[in-house]
Amino acid sequence: MRYQPKDSFQSPRFCGPRTFARLPYVEHLDDDMDFVIAGIPFDSGASFRTGQRLGPEAIRDFSILLRPYNVEQDINVFDYVSGVDYGDVAVIPGYIQLTYDKIVETLGPVLDRGIVPICLGGDHSITLGELRAVAQKYGPVALVHFDAHSDTWDSYFGQKYNHGTPFRRALEEGLLDVSRSIQVGMRGALYSPEDLEDARELGFAVYSTNQFKRMGVSETLDLIHQRVGEGPAFLTFDIDFLDPSYAPGTGTPEVSGVSIDDALALVRGLTEIQFVGFDLVEVLPSYDHGQITAAAAANVIYEFITLLALKKREANKKHEQLKEIHIG
Repeated sequence: MRYQPKDSFQSPRFCGPRTFARLPYVEHLDDDMDFVIAGIPFDSGASFRTGQRLGPEAIRDFSILLRPYNVEQDINVFDYVSGVDYGDVAVIPGYIQLTYDKIVETLGPVLDRGIVPICLGGDHSITLGELRAVAQKYGPVALVHFDAHSDTWDSYFGQKYNHGTPFRRALEEGLLDVSRSIQVGMRGALYSPEDLEDARELGFAVYSTNQFKRMGVSETLDLIHQRVGEGPAFLTFDIDFLDPSYAPGTGTPEVSGVSIDDALALVRGLTEIQFVGFDLVEVLPSYDHGQITAAAAANVIYEFITLLALKKREANKKHEQLKEIHIG
C-alpha cells in the first residue's frame, strides 16, 4: 500500500481532519512508509515566549494547501515516496527528561525500520530527544542547523536542558559528528562574544546571517556539502532563521534575518546529503499573523519531503541502469 495525500479534486481541502498535507493519519508502521510526520508539542524548554506546543497544529492547518507536484524541483513527490501523519509524541508538559524518553520511545521503532522521521515542534529542546533516537540507529550524525541562535550554551537559569542548550548536550552525549556539522544564520545581540565562539570551540562550522548574505545561496550550499560529506545527517530548522517579516510567530525573533526565498533555495539545494531525520521548530501561533509563519514552516517541511523523493528517484534510475547492464 502506498500512502499519499487525499486528492483535493475529489475532496475539498477544508474537509476532514487536519493532517500534514492531507496525508493519511496512521498510528502503525509498515514497510510501505518512507517517512512519517510526527508532532512534538512541547514548549517547557522555552526561555521567553511559550506556546510552541501549538506549533504542530498550526503547521498542519496551513499544510492542507500543499500540492503533490513540486514545480521548482520538477518532481511529483508522491510518485516516489510514501508517508503518513503519525500523530504526536505523547509529551509530558513541564518534564523535559521524561519527554525525551517519550520521543526516543516513539521514534525508535520508526528509525529501526529505516523510515525517516520529520518532526514538527515544539521548542528547540526537543531536538536532543530526536538525536538520541537517531544515534541509537545510526551512531553520531552530522548536523545541518539553520537558526538565529547556536543553542550551545552550557546552561540557562542554571538549568542544563532547555532550548538554548541541546547541541552542547548532544555533543557531550556523543550524538553528533561535529567535524561534519554546520550552523548557518546566527545573528542578533549576544550576552558576550563567547556565545558564538563557544560553538566554534566545540567544533561546529558557524556562519552568521551576514556571512550568508555576502556568500549567497550557491556558495553556502557548497560549504554545507563539503562540510557534511558522506554519511548520515540530521537537518534542524528553527523558524527564527527567517526574518520576522516572514515568521513573526516564534519564541525569540531576531531582526535582519533570511528571506523565505533564500531559505527554500537552501533546503532545495541539499540534494547530495543523506538525511535520516528532520525537524522544524519554534513556531508559535499566538504571535503569527494571517498564518504567514505556519505557511513558511509547512513549505519548508514540504521541501524536506521533496529531498527524500529526489533521492528515491535517483536510486530508482541507478537501479534501472544496473538492470539494463545486467540484461545486456
